[in-house]
Amino acid sequence: MENFQLGIQIESEHMRNIFGNNDTYIKQIESDLGVVITDRNGEVRISGEREGVEKAAKLIRELAELSKRGNMIQEQNVSYALELSHENSDDAILEMDTDCICHTVLGKPIKPKTIGQKKYIDAIRDKMIVFGLGPAGTGKTYLAMAIAITAFKNHEVERIILTRPAIEAGEKLGFLPGDLQSKIDPYLRPLYDALYQIMGAESFQKNMEKGFIEVAPLAYMRGRTLDNAFIILDEAQNTTPAQMKMFLTRIGFGSKVVITGDASQKDLAPGVLSGLDVAERVLSRIDDIGFIKMTSSDVVRHPLVQKIVNAYEDYERKINDTSVRKHDKGRQSKKKDKIKK
Repeated sequence: MENFQLGIQIESEHMRNIFGNNDTYIKQIESDLGVVITDRNGEVRISGEREGVEKAAKLIRELAELSKRGNMIQEQNVSYALELSHENSDDAILEMDTDCICHTVLGKPIKPKTIGQKKYIDAIRDKMIVFGLGPAGTGKTYLAMAIAITAFKNHEVERIILTRPAIEAGEKLGFLPGDLQSKIDPYLRPLYDALYQIMGAESFQKNMEKGFIEVAPLAYMRGRTLDNAFIILDEAQNTTPAQMKMFLTRIGFGSKVVITGDASQKDLAPGVLSGLDVAERVLSRIDDIGFIKMTSSDVVRHPLVQKIVNAYEDYERKINDTSVRKHDKGRQSKKKDKIKK
């Protein structure tokens, strides 16, 4: 077996960032690419088969560059970089890192972390209406809100409107006490959380009081025309076709719309069609409407979330395959019965 070696000089402050606590990230690279990586007085030495060594060297150089740009290397960065190394995607991580949407109130930059997220952001900038589809943790709503807040601050739109269908997630919440706002706030809490993080609570409250930011359930959109606004419809898989049509026909001049949803997490009553599914079939060929589909590879929460998403996708695929086989067997048995008769 070929034993190839490479050495890379890296400053000590970036070395700690790249290696991770207890060398966690380096061990992950070693295991995935089948190489041995050691630190010798500021030099990272990589040994193993040539292909694995070259991939590891390229990956470590990319992580070092991210560190030099002020990024804190996280497990998600390493996992995704490894995934891209198998696809031979040249410098994709470094290219994404240059696209900063905005900064949070604490100064943290908001950037795309996957190719899917980058395509999503580019589509929002380029098209009037964008459907962001994909599993939980892919940043669909958070990134859309970051772009909306940026557009508002740059005076590209006059207001931000955030909405989602007020539907219970599988459980009955009963009669909630308080006024109307108190009753709907639990459904809209995820949107408030993102706004506080990106804009800051004080700025959000000030703009909300002036009517520049509106957070409301989908039912409040009926009968309105929304001009010069950035509108985000979240959890769109829980709309009915009639609600989706109503929402889309509210859009006025100078507005931009982002619709997010995860078709695998519907909370609609059994037998009720999802407005998101219907919209995808009806609108997919219209210019200036984009459909961006993200996958488990674009999950940027804890790596365990990605494993959970994959596990459920495998399970649902097996259930569907079993249903199809049962259906086919049923049809074949009926044909045999007819032939016998």
